Amino acid sequence: MSIAFTFPGQGSQAVGMGKALADNFAEARAVFDEVDDALGEKLSSIIWEGPEDTLTLTANAQPALMAVSIAVIRVLEARGVSIRDKVAYVAGHSLGEYSALCAAGTFSLADTARLLRIRGNAMQQAVPAGAGAMAAIIGLEHEVVAAVCADAALEGPVQIANDNGGGQIVISGSKAPVEAAAALATERGAKRAIMLPVSAPFHSALMAPAADAMREALANVAKHDPVVPLIANVRAAPVTSADEIAALLVEQVTGQVRWRETVEWFGANGVTTLYEIGAGKVLTGLARRINKDISGVAVGTPDDIDAAVAALNV
Repeated sequence: MSIAFTFPGQGSQAVGMGKALADNFAEARAVFDEVDDALGEKLSSIIWEGPEDTLTLTANAQPALMAVSIAVIRVLEARGVSIRDKVAYVAGHSLGEYSALCAAGTFSLADTARLLRIRGNAMQQAVPAGAGAMAAIIGLEHEVVAAVCADAALEGPVQIANDNGGGQIVISGSKAPVEAAAALATERGAKRAIMLPVSAPFHSALMAPAADAMREALANVAKHDPVVPLIANVRAAPVTSADEIAALLVEQVTGQVRWRETVEWFGANGVTTLYEIGAGKVLTGLARRINKDISGVAVGTPDDIDAAVAALNV
C-alpha cells in the first residue's frame, strides 16, 4: 500500500478556513504567523474574517490556501506523521504544487508564501481585465476538446488549461476564441460548456509575462530536492531534482495541469490512498471519478487530523 499527499488549488478557498486548526494547535498557529510575517501583512485576518472578494483575489488566495495546507502538515508532523517516512509521493493542483513542494522541503514556508504572492500578482497583471476567459467543458474526451481548441484558435489563442478528470476539462485563452470553443464543444456533444467567473486566463499562453516573473523569482530562491518525488503538473510523472522542478514550475504557468493523468499515474504505480491536505474536498472528489480503486481522504479539520494520525501511525 502506497500513500500520496495531494494539495488543493485555487477555488478551494473559503472564509474561515484553517481557523479551527489555529485555535486548536500551536503548530498551525505558528504557520499563519510566519506567513503573515513573510508577506508583511495580516493575511490570516483575511483568511478568517474575509471579506470573501478580498480572499478570492489571486494574490491572496494562493498563499492563503498554501498556509492552510502547511498548517495541516505541521500538525501531522508534530504527531509523528513524517512525509519522508509515511508518504511515497506528493502532488498539487496548480498553486497546490507549491504547497506540495513546501511540505516536501524544497522551499521554506516564508519563501513559498512570497513566491505565491509574486505568482498571484504576476498572473493577475499578465492580461488586461476582461481580455481573457476560461470555460469548463463537461463530458468530452481530451482529444475532442483539443480538436475544438485547435479549430477555435483561428480566432485567437485558446488551449486546454486543466485536465481535471471525471469528464471535466477547463480551457483558457482570449475571450472570443474561448467562447467560440465552448460553443463548438456543445455542438460536438459536450454535456455542458460553462464560462467560469475567473479574473484571468490561467494556464494559457497569455500568461507568458507571469512565467517570466516566476523564472526570475525561482532563480533567486533557495531550493532543495524534495524528500519524496513530486508528480509534476505539466509532466504527470515523478521529478526529484530541485532545479528541474523550478523549470517545470515556470512551464506550469502557461502549461496544462495534467491532473487526470497524475491520478492515473498514481493508480498504475501502487498508490492506494490519496490524502488531500488543506482546504476543501475538490481533489478527493476528482480522485473518485478518475480511479475508483483509489480512496481519497480529505484532511483539513482537527477531526480529520485525528483520524489521519490514527490511520497513518500504524
